[in-house]
Amino acid sequence: MNQLVFASSNIHKTAEVSALLLPHYKVLNLVDIGCLTDIPETGDSFAENATLKSTYVAENFKLDCFADDSGLEVEALNNEPGIFSARYSGSRGDELNLNYLLAKMEGISNRKARFKTVISLLLGGKNYIFEGVINGELRTQPIGTTGFGYDPIFQPDGYAETFAQMPMAQKNKISHRAIALQKLIGFLKARS
Repeated sequence: MNQLVFASSNIHKTAEVSALLLPHYKVLNLVDIGCLTDIPETGDSFAENATLKSTYVAENFKLDCFADDSGLEVEALNNEPGIFSARYSGSRGDELNLNYLLAKMEGISNRKARFKTVISLLLGGKNYIFEGVINGELRTQPIGTTGFGYDPIFQPDGYAETFAQMPMAQKNKISHRAIALQKLIGFLKARS
């Protein structure tokens, strides 16, 4: 089985990605390869941040790697939190960020939002970019116990439940990350 490094130490994201890439690829994360560095995300876009992470692993560990940068974009907040989704409240705590966003959205009727993922794949020294987007709206209160981040308040268009109410298998079929990963998988299959 082929191996690919996923430049993340987030066990929830690693589990999501592994479920989508098996049985074609075994996914190793940063902990698996001994990378304990918090790779800086200093780019101005999801694509720049994803590329910074994949480049760091490729240059320092000499391994083919892919990295993603994902976030929630809220229409009424000029697409905030965007690239700052993981530290929107000034902290990296999921609950703190979610509550901070809910406080900013209080009294706002436009609840339109979208999750966006951009993947940078560094393979054989070349960078390939894949993007996935899912539109939806924000609930006023968290609902559900699965998922992570903003999943308890994000209800994708066409569904009656939030990401946090869905089993991972269902979310993995429709999520922004799943869309971007399906493009990545199609690309990898076409090369083999």
